[in-house]
Amino acid sequence: MPRPVRIRAGKPREGFKVHLEFTDNTMKEIDLAPYLHGPIFEPIRNDPQIFRSVRVDPRMGTIVWDNGADIDPDVLYKGLTPAWMEGEQPADEDKTVQAG
Repeated sequence: MPRPVRIRAGKPREGFKVHLEFTDNTMKEIDLAPYLHGPIFEPIRNDPQIFRSVRVDPRMGTIVWDNGADIDPDVLYKGLTPAWMEGEQPADEDKTVQAG
């Protein structure tokens, strides 16, 4: 079975973007804004210096911050929908029409 692809290197870019290098030599620039949701990411969203302190944890193979926040490398590699967005419907699809 092949080894899972992990993050080998990363650098913060403008806004909430990061440039990532994966263990299969793929390179991607990813906007992390959709993934920075929830209380653990609040300081990262609110302070550009904290966001820019992102680093790669070689043991975990993903990006991390000093407050313990991290993002699943499979989600970043495959461009998956952030967990907090799963199951949400766009506002206009949530409306029901009543006959009357």
